Amino acid sequence: MGSRPYGRRLVWGAAALLVAGAAVPAAASASRPGGAADVSALSAGHGAKKAKNVILLIGDGMGDSEITLARDYTVGAAGRLNMDAFPLTGAYTTYSVDRYGKPDYVTDSAASGTGWATGQKTVNGRISKSPGTDKPMTTILELAQRNGLATGSVTTAELTDATPAVLASHATDRSCQGPADMKACPADTIAKGGPGSIAEQSVNHKVDVLLGGGRARFDQKITEGPYRGMTVTEQARKLGYQVVTDGKSLQGARPGRPVLGLFAPGNVPVEWTGKPAAQGGTDPQRCVTGNPERAAGTPSLEAQTRKALQLLERKQKGSGDRKKGFFLQVEGASIDKRDHAADPCGQIGETASLDRAVKVARAYAAEHPDTLVVTTADHAHTSQIVPLEANPPGLSSTLITNEGQPLKVNYSTNTPGASQEHTGTQVRIAAQGPQAEHVLGVTDQTQLFTTIRTALSLR
Repeated sequence: MGSRPYGRRLVWGAAALLVAGAAVPAAASASRPGGAADVSALSAGHGAKKAKNVILLIGDGMGDSEITLARDYTVGAAGRLNMDAFPLTGAYTTYSVDRYGKPDYVTDSAASGTGWATGQKTVNGRISKSPGTDKPMTTILELAQRNGLATGSVTTAELTDATPAVLASHATDRSCQGPADMKACPADTIAKGGPGSIAEQSVNHKVDVLLGGGRARFDQKITEGPYRGMTVTEQARKLGYQVVTDGKSLQGARPGRPVLGLFAPGNVPVEWTGKPAAQGGTDPQRCVTGNPERAAGTPSLEAQTRKALQLLERKQKGSGDRKKGFFLQVEGASIDKRDHAADPCGQIGETASLDRAVKVARAYAAEHPDTLVVTTADHAHTSQIVPLEANPPGLSSTLITNEGQPLKVNYSTNTPGASQEHTGTQVRIAAQGPQAEHVLGVTDQTQLFTTIRTALSLR
């Protein structure tokens, strides 16, 4: 069971990277609102009612099953991840709606992201536009910009993918990512008076920090409007962006000008690999690092988050009490993508990657207690931990955890060979800092918009 099936370094030491420290005290596991004194004692922020900064960390497809699987594999059943250490934890519902406003019980990432970005429900596939009338809805990032805050978005997906797209673009369909991808969004084209593709809108918004994948989208030629004939990357440079493509150039980026980081042609390749789940199961396996598809010098999500915080802090306007803060969203995108592919090792590795970004965010908040930090998911997904003796009808895999124990994971939300599906269950939301108490109990995804807006006093 401890053999080296791929000839690359095995992930036996991951626990050392992920342990959040001592076990979370009993008070930290509060999951329902108590009296005001209880909330005050649990919430970091030293009684501050207003946040200067907000860091929102999204695990795409990171339901309770995905968190538990990563915890069991990396730090053990009795261990705790960094994301487990938040003092206040609740749950929220994630459903989308149809064009008439009726519930669609299983959301996609476009509709769910629109929920927290705008405070409004929409139809699956739509990016920050209304469900019936297809009108743009103001996003939390747009409000932050109007109020003078610095803004940033970091993702392991393409920067034009649904979760980052909901912040700085409005599109009838999530597929309209680059100038050559506008077939499903005729009314959004520049020729029709629309804002253009998601890539064009993202740089036109002058978001201070944009880091992720999707270089091929930004290398598409613009065919309409004032930047006709340029690629979107050239448009970004024209607008003053520093364009970086690897970890070294990212570290060389300086405040004062916006930064566009494009670290892969498509989605950023995952950090861990292994055998995908199969009908009848797999032989017991350990996950491995050293993904050959991940280019040398590709910055980790942890490193991107740390640099984004540095750039945004230096971008803050004003001085003293008048100093403006920032809004930053960080997405671990391929938890979802590897869940779709029934790839437990890829999925666990991306959850571990996000967890290290959570550690960076919480460390920043420890030094800046006027920072609200929230971690959550956009929707739940398919993976389930099942008994070893189970014989699921779908796809399954047996892993050997860092504790040396076998663990069986099952994927059965679609027929074998088809993409596994999202599920409609509620997901975790956890927070610390000013207004963190608003995540307690069972809320809806759209209420996260109000929590952030209230914390930052955005008008």
